[in-house]
Amino acid sequence: MQKFVGTGVALVTPFNEDLSVDFDALRKLVNYNIENGTNYLVINGTTGESATITKEEKLEIIKVVIEENNGRLPLVLGVGGNNTQTVVEELQTLDLTGIDGVLSVAPYYSKPTQEGFYQHYKAVSLASPLPIILYNVPGRTAKNMEPATTLRLARDFENIVAVKEAGNNQQQYYELLKDKPEDFLIISGDDDLAVGVALAGGSGVISVIGQALPKEFSKMIQLGLEGKAKEAYEIHYKLMHIVNLIFAENNPAGIKAVLQKLGICLDEVRLPLVKASEELQTEISDFIDKM
Repeated sequence: MQKFVGTGVALVTPFNEDLSVDFDALRKLVNYNIENGTNYLVINGTTGESATITKEEKLEIIKVVIEENNGRLPLVLGVGGNNTQTVVEELQTLDLTGIDGVLSVAPYYSKPTQEGFYQHYKAVSLASPLPIILYNVPGRTAKNMEPATTLRLARDFENIVAVKEAGNNQQQYYELLKDKPEDFLIISGDDDLAVGVALAGGSGVISVIGQALPKEFSKMIQLGLEGKAKEAYEIHYKLMHIVNLIFAENNPAGIKAVLQKLGICLDEVRLPLVKASEELQTEISDFIDKM
């Protein structure tokens, strides 16, 4: 699954001032990433505000990204939720032409047991015609999918090819990397830990900041994958502050503030999220000016 190695980015969904989807800005964002070194694109993930996007908007977003990408980069689509049957039905009925893989978030709010996680993803695996990237993000879902469960799924289902691990837990990464099947990918979902994960044997990152700074971030990850720790960490240290800033209040308000500063899209978000505070916007703007 080389197509999911390197730097993937979890695309935001740009909005106009009236909070309708800004498809022109979305096209601009897609091209900006393709032209500046991003390896693959992730559509309708958490950073894309999938929780407040309508079904009709999701379909149009998929269509626009596929059209604009025009086969240039692999595409991963977010299809997940805490109602297993709904996820299964979506995978069975969606037209997935032009999509290379599915990113499926661990069931949120319900707080399943480890066996519950396993049975959920078993059902998802059996329903999916495409490779699946598991997505463990306990800070959002309220429950950690433990390494033993992830690795059990990796061994039992051929189309479960990777995990986006976003628990901000270095030890958990090490456990996954130590015991994973040879061809199973450990992808960082933590921008601040991504270099260390790549150097330790991971396969890259699905990044938030990467879509705003694709040249710098993708170069850093590539250096990590090549084992060039000193050079990779030089870039990491330069980007540390902006990574901290974009997650200081909420995601994706922070990254949208960066993208607005870069002239790619507005910083509009849908409730219950709110825009980055004036103080945070000023800090972000100052950082970008000094780059």
